[in-house]
Amino acid sequence: MTSSPTTAPGSHRPAADERHLPDDLAMDAVTLRVGDLELMSSYYENALALTPIEEQAKVNGEVHRVLGRGTVPFVRLIATPGLPAVDPRQAGLFHTAFLFEDQAALAGTVLRAAQDPRSRFAGTGDHLVSEAFYFADPEGNGIELYWDRPRDQWQWTNGQVAMDTLFLDPNTYLSEHLTEDVATQPGLRPGIVGHVHLQVGDVETARRFYIDTLGFETTVGTHPGALFAAAGGYHHHVAMNTWNSRGAGPRAAGLGLADVAITVPAREDLDALTARLTAAGLDFADEGRSVSVTDPWGTPVTLSLPGTSTEELLTR
Repeated sequence: MTSSPTTAPGSHRPAADERHLPDDLAMDAVTLRVGDLELMSSYYENALALTPIEEQAKVNGEVHRVLGRGTVPFVRLIATPGLPAVDPRQAGLFHTAFLFEDQAALAGTVLRAAQDPRSRFAGTGDHLVSEAFYFADPEGNGIELYWDRPRDQWQWTNGQVAMDTLFLDPNTYLSEHLTEDVATQPGLRPGIVGHVHLQVGDVETARRFYIDTLGFETTVGTHPGALFAAAGGYHHHVAMNTWNSRGAGPRAAGLGLADVAITVPAREDLDALTARLTAAGLDFADEGRSVSVTDPWGTPVTLSLPGTSTEELLTR
């Protein structure tokens, strides 16, 4: 399981911030309910060069499968055939964003995704802080593949980071950055879940939950119909928009996003979180190593300690 860096033994870690999530949190594998497990699994294996890490059959008949690169989970797929398809007007997932360490690794994965006939290409974006390419999987779940520019190139004004969406030509990008090794074996290059972008019914309700209560900090709060938030000075770990879902109410049971997972370094961070959730009057489940809560639209959010095993992920 991916996790954020932990403090070295014997060193002092500052007390948990009572109002904010810790700077060194990390995003973890996103969980998707899927109608066709084999189709979706083969898609992520081929288009994103992921490999199956673990699988578990539940007593209720559900099958859970975790895929990633190496030992790092990217997605957990839950086979739940019979549920309604992803509705692009509902609250839920806008996209899961997979972050790669350099432009060559990004280019290699973009090539694989573009070559899979099941991919739906959705555009590109030079966001000033990052370079990104967008797709949708066969069941309509959004995917972003991206690389971050060095942080010293990001521009901040009054606590907000400058972001934009400028066109990136895919063919030019591949010709400039694709190398032979990543073209043939992109799965050998590591990656992580960099951020999760959500569809919500309204931005102010999202602000109260994700910033005032969970403890993220606003990084872009002026974009029409959207809100970007992060910890530790990142451009965004989560984003929420109403571009397709304005006015959406609680989610009906269906395929698509089933859990947003976040890792925090210490139990003290979970204690500070539970205090904020209690003060906000929200119900939550505290399992000791993790705390789970649902957002105002019914999307589960799980915050866990580092070292969560794939087996623990499968039992959520």
